[in-house]
Amino acid sequence: MIKRRLALLALIIVAGLAALSGAVAADEKFIIVASTTSTENSGLFAYLLPAFTKATGIEARVVAVGTGQALALGQRGDADVVFVHDRPAELKFVAAGDGVGRREVMYNDFVIVGPVSDPADIGGLTDAVAAFKKIAEAKATFLSRGDKSGTNEEELRLWAEAAIEVKQPGNDWYRDTGSGMGATLNTAAGIGGYTLADRGTWLSFKNRADLKILVEGDKRLFNQYGVMLVNPERHPTVKREWGQAFIDWLTSPPGQQIIAGYKIDGEQLFFPNYKPPGS
Repeated sequence: MIKRRLALLALIIVAGLAALSGAVAADEKFIIVASTTSTENSGLFAYLLPAFTKATGIEARVVAVGTGQALALGQRGDADVVFVHDRPAELKFVAAGDGVGRREVMYNDFVIVGPVSDPADIGGLTDAVAAFKKIAEAKATFLSRGDKSGTNEEELRLWAEAAIEVKQPGNDWYRDTGSGMGATLNTAAGIGGYTLADRGTWLSFKNRADLKILVEGDKRLFNQYGVMLVNPERHPTVKREWGQAFIDWLTSPPGQQIIAGYKIDGEQLFFPNYKPPGS
């Protein structure tokens, strides 16, 4: 009899703990943010997101992939918010009804990095297209992310402007890594190749070997980041209120100030530039 009562008591306790656990899980406030590897690899999110959670009580769980993959996650309804850096693709995403309320958040720029030996002799140029032409003429090794990321799309636009078809057979100097920015920089450092990188990831990259920035300052290398809510009318599982709270906080004066305050060795990585409608 005592054993049966103890067993019953144990069942009641287990059931109570399970119910409590379920209640806690139900009360857990989090959103899924599909974003780029550059915001993750640069260390921005580690600096930014604790402040967001402290201000709102909402946790932002980041899936860091290339911009193309991040937009695909949003298109499938597998994220609540998309925070990326390929303006043409973002506008297409919104026009298709997959995202709503796009806002520009911040910017930095792209840079062309390569070995100190600089076999293509591009060091000091401020024309990115001219630099790409010289790399192709020299058949110098170029590492492309090849992952449909914002950086990869920018790189392909530059090759197109240079009128160079990099995918032609025999172009062994042009190599797809199929990897994120950090891994691509590692490969470039390992074999002494050139690549296009976002400045944020470059500044946080530790394994530079003899890589250095060779080309910067071209207006074509401007790198704008945008944020948008995944359309909750199309995907009812989207956490509209909490996702919008994230967007509102990012573009609020406190959020913009925190973005501006993120620095590595005294150098600012991202520059907030949200402008309210009508301003």
